[in-house]
Amino acid sequence: MSSKIVVCGINTSTLPKFTSKEMLEMLKEVKMGNKEMKKQFIFANLRLVLSITHRFNSKSSTADDLFQVGCVGLIKAIDNFDMELNLKFSTYAVPMIIGEIRRFLRDNASIRVARSMRDLAYRALQVKEMLTKENSVEPKIEEIALRLNMPYKDVVCALDAISEPISLFEPIYTDDSDALEIMDQVSDQKESMDNWSMNVAVKQAVKNLPYKEREILIMRYYLGKTQIEISNEVGISQAQVSRLEKNALREIELSI
Repeated sequence: MSSKIVVCGINTSTLPKFTSKEMLEMLKEVKMGNKEMKKQFIFANLRLVLSITHRFNSKSSTADDLFQVGCVGLIKAIDNFDMELNLKFSTYAVPMIIGEIRRFLRDNASIRVARSMRDLAYRALQVKEMLTKENSVEPKIEEIALRLNMPYKDVVCALDAISEPISLFEPIYTDDSDALEIMDQVSDQKESMDNWSMNVAVKQAVKNLPYKEREILIMRYYLGKTQIEISNEVGISQAQVSRLEKNALREIELSI
């Protein structure tokens, strides 16, 4: 029997459950512009939002507040999701929902991290270090979750909860030609993804880029990969990835 939790007037025990195949078919309809199906798809993913929001404790925010903010993140994920990426929607949506909640909490109150979440985060960091030594490359969160035998979204929530804010402009590497900053190592899901998805002119500009630059931008802003991950996959240095990315963004800016 499903437990009853009422959030924002919604009895979660009455929320519908769909198979992965059904969810995929619904998402296809949503991306084709079916507005009614979009409402159904949002409703079908409310369990995902709830499973994330209940992991955050806030002295100044109610469960309803966090749930509503999480739904905003869900809607952004739906709007920005690209079917051609061959990526599971929930895998894409979890970081965006978490990011929206963290922005809200950061702007309104401090975050009180539960002991169980801290413990999971520290275990995840230990596994990350172990896998890095074993494979000589930084593991993905999916690999860490698999080694821990924990759900992907739980590991994402835990690691995100203990992360400390730093300046995006903090330098991490400098040579004679380039200076790499923290902002070169992270993707901006809130700004870049929204603009790229909604602006037709930008989409056309991306299509006109050389293949390698277009490939790097897709990896960075659609797949959320770091420059180190891209350099390993493409076979060029991180500094070259940074230069190509900046050149591509400059070309897009000039063309629109």
